[in-house]
Amino acid sequence: MHIFTIVFILVLMLTTLAQLWLATRHIRHITVNRDQVPDAFASQIDLSAHQKAADYTCAKVRLSYPGILLNAGLLLVLTLGGGLELLSDFWHSWFSDSLWHGMVLIFSVLALLSIVEIPFNYYRTFIIEQQYGFNKMTPAMFFTDLVKQYALGALLGAPLLLSVLWLMEKTGDNWWLYTWLTWIGFSLFLLAVYPNWIAPLFNKFSPLENDLLKARIENLLQKCGFESSGLFVMDGSRRSSHGNAYFTGFGKTKRIVFFDTLLNRLEAAEIEAVLAHELGHFKRHHVIKRIMLSFTASLLFLWVLGYLMQQPWFYNGLGVQVTEVPSTAMALLLFFLVMPVFTFLLQPLSSIYSRKHEFEADEYAAQQSSAADMIQALVKMYQDNAATLTPDPLHSTFYDSHPPAAIRVAHLNKIIAMGAAA
Repeated sequence: MHIFTIVFILVLMLTTLAQLWLATRHIRHITVNRDQVPDAFASQIDLSAHQKAADYTCAKVRLSYPGILLNAGLLLVLTLGGGLELLSDFWHSWFSDSLWHGMVLIFSVLALLSIVEIPFNYYRTFIIEQQYGFNKMTPAMFFTDLVKQYALGALLGAPLLLSVLWLMEKTGDNWWLYTWLTWIGFSLFLLAVYPNWIAPLFNKFSPLENDLLKARIENLLQKCGFESSGLFVMDGSRRSSHGNAYFTGFGKTKRIVFFDTLLNRLEAAEIEAVLAHELGHFKRHHVIKRIMLSFTASLLFLWVLGYLMQQPWFYNGLGVQVTEVPSTAMALLLFFLVMPVFTFLLQPLSSIYSRKHEFEADEYAAQQSSAADMIQALVKMYQDNAATLTPDPLHSTFYDSHPPAAIRVAHLNKIIAMGAAA
């Protein structure tokens, strides 16, 4: 057996077992703490709401078990099982040109992976979300969204993929640099067009009409020196009762979006605190930092791919026999299929970096609005979204971009105490 094959199998086993172990730890930890509300929340969240959040979280985690095993099995079938080779041979009989052959090969694999996900997403939406009172979607809406997503993916993805494959074949050893520049341009293009052209395909966005709230928000924006193209309310309640708020776009396309469910639940001061937190991400340059980190990581990955695609052992070790090296489309597929396996154990680094930004944004919100209002808003959002207050710490470190509720609220209470002492 090829040595890289052994390495791949061992790393896949380690990653799969780690994912299953983390899921089991998470369920066990939540279950142990199910019958007692944490002291920090005992006066604000009753036991029934706490237990609902525990049961809801455990139900979602249990659904991940078959998904983890299926993904590992499907990866083995596509690589060592010869699935990619079979697909490649099939499309060779239809497309002799390497670019078009690569296009249909990659799209067929992406289609297969997407189809496998549909039953899990359907179950999550119409069984789990429905059971806990969050789902507002109908099956017709669910499948209509899928069609829109696939059509949009093909419309935007096909030109990008064709460009990447052409660059990989035609621009020599530095193709990865040209591809990286193309990816940057494409990403910035998406950021620019998403608010006005993509998001409205799935939701309706209406200008914020509450004059008192609007005036309060505009005062906050002026105070923070932030300009946007408008304040909008999204009809999130058409699909779910979960609530949120976010910024989207950049430059003149920046807009602030509130879920209608959030506006219906929070008081004006609490909405202002949530918005101040989001403004904190911009004022502390978190958005730019994350974009730059993403671009830097993509450059590194493309450089690594540039090396691997020249190595016969990379293809052979993953069960693919190619007639020539490099094989651009096959190398691209193999790399992005197996990369998550080899990088899984690095996920806590991303989590730690993201949490640092969340703490900084909370500190900014406390300066510009009220830490007490921020706590009240968080508690309501945790309760309304049935977010568990007692996640397993290790599971949270791997998967959660935000600090656990108890740690985040304790941090805000510390800010309040420091302000009182001053």
